[in-house]
Amino acid sequence: MVHLPVLQVVIPLMAAPALLLLNRPWQSWLLTCLVTITAFAISVSLLGTVYSTGTISYELGGWEPPWGIEYRIDLLSAYVLLIVSGVAALVAVASRQGLDADVATDKQPTLYVLYCLCLAGLLGIVATGDLFNVFVFLEISSLSTYALIAMGPHRRALWASYQYLVVGTIGATFLLIGIGFIYSLTGTLNMQDIAARLPLVDADRTVHTAFAFIVVGVCLKLALFPLHFWLPNAYTYAPSIVTAFLAATSTKVAVYLLIRLHYSIFGANFALDVLPLNLLFLILGLAGVFAASLVAVQQPNVKRLFAYSSIAQIGYMIVGLGLGTVIGLQATLLHLFNHALMKGALFLAIAGVVYRVGGSDLAHFAGLGRLMPWTMAAIVIGGLSLIGVPLTVGFISKWYLVLGAIEAGLWPVAGLVLIASVLALFYVWRIVEVAYFESPTALTESAREAPLGMLLATWVLVGANIYFGIDTELTRQTSELAAQHLMGGQP
Repeated sequence: MVHLPVLQVVIPLMAAPALLLLNRPWQSWLLTCLVTITAFAISVSLLGTVYSTGTISYELGGWEPPWGIEYRIDLLSAYVLLIVSGVAALVAVASRQGLDADVATDKQPTLYVLYCLCLAGLLGIVATGDLFNVFVFLEISSLSTYALIAMGPHRRALWASYQYLVVGTIGATFLLIGIGFIYSLTGTLNMQDIAARLPLVDADRTVHTAFAFIVVGVCLKLALFPLHFWLPNAYTYAPSIVTAFLAATSTKVAVYLLIRLHYSIFGANFALDVLPLNLLFLILGLAGVFAASLVAVQQPNVKRLFAYSSIAQIGYMIVGLGLGTVIGLQATLLHLFNHALMKGALFLAIAGVVYRVGGSDLAHFAGLGRLMPWTMAAIVIGGLSLIGVPLTVGFISKWYLVLGAIEAGLWPVAGLVLIASVLALFYVWRIVEVAYFESPTALTESAREAPLGMLLATWVLVGANIYFGIDTELTRQTSELAAQHLMGGQP
C-alpha cells in the first residue's frame, strides 16, 4: 500500500513493453483492461487515503526530497487521477470491438502499447512532485499521442498528427525553457522547494519570464483559444476510441498542470503583480467559448463538431480561473471532472456509430434514433449535459461558474455563460434532428445497435453524467477543499 503512488505510473509503463512482446490483439486488449482497471482501483484507494490521512509524499529510491524525486498526492492530484484512470479503463473495455472500424487487426497490439504509454505519462504528470519529471511525463504522453492519432484510417490522420507534433514540440520547448529559468534561480526542481524559495527572488525579471514561458507552453497543450488549431483535426481523424480517450483525459491533465504550476508554485497572487492574467483568461476563455461554439454549429462531421465543442468547454474552465476566486477555481475543477464524463460518453457513442455505419458525418446519423436507440440516447443525454440541463453534471459546472461570476461582481460574464449554453443547444439539436426526424438512408438503413461491450462502457459514463448531476457530494466537496487549499497559497 505504501508504494501505490508510484505503482499508479509504473504498472501502465511496464505494461507497454509486455504488450509489445505479446503482440496479439485479444490478449493485448485483455492485459490493457487489467492494467487500466488496476490503475483506477489505485486511484480510488489514493483518494480515500488522502481524505483520511492527508497528503501522501513518496520518496523514490529512499532519497529524501528535495534531493530525490518525490511523488506527491494531494486532494487535487487524487481527484484528477480518479477521472483519468476511470475514463481510461472504460475506453479500454470498449476498444475491443470499437477499434475494428478504424484500425487493422494486426496494428491493434501496437495501439495498446501506445495507449498504456500515454496513460502512464498522463498519470505521471499528475502524480509527480518534481518539475522536470513533469516535462518528461509530458513528452511520454505527447509522443505516444502523436502516434495514436496517426493510426487513424484516413490519410489526413498523418497530417493531423504532424500538425500536433509541431505545436506540441513548441509547447514543450516553452515549458522546458520556463523550467530552466526557475532552476537557474532556485537551484531545485522539487515543487515544494521551489514554492518556498521563489518568494525570495520573485522580483527578479527571470521569474516573470519563466512564468510567461510556462503559461504559454501549457496553454498550447490544453488548446486554449487562439492556440487551439491543432485539436479539431486531431480529434476528427484519430481512431474514434482514441478520440474518446484523449478528449476525456489529455486536455484535462493540461488544465490540471496549469492550475498546479500557477497556484502551487507561483502562488495565487503572483500573476496579478506581473500581468493582468485574470483579465486575459476571462477574455480568451469567453472568446474561445463563443468562437468554437459558432464554428461547431456549422460542422458537417459530428466528431469535428464535438472537437470544437471541447475547445468551448476548455474556455469555460479558463473563465473559472480568470474569476480569481475560490468558487471560480472550484467551478473549473468541477468542469474538469464533469467534462471528462460528458466527452467520454459522447465520443464512445460516436465510436459505436462509426463501428456500425462506417462514418461520423451528419449523413451517417439519419434515422439512427430508431435503428440505434441506446447509442443515440447516450448522445442525447451527453448533449443535454453539454448544454447544462438540470440533473446532469453540465448544470452543476455552469451553476458554479455563474455563481462565481456573480460573487466576483461580473454580471456580464454570468450572462455570457448563459448565452453560450444556448449555442450548445443549436449544435446538439442538429444531431437530434437528423437522427430522430429524418428517415434512414442507404448509408444507415442496415445499422443496428452498437456491440454490448461498447454500450456498457458508454452507459456507465452516461449514468455518471446523471448520478454526479444529482449527488454532487464527492465532486463538490473535493473540488471545494482543493480550491480552498490552492487559493490559500499553500503548495
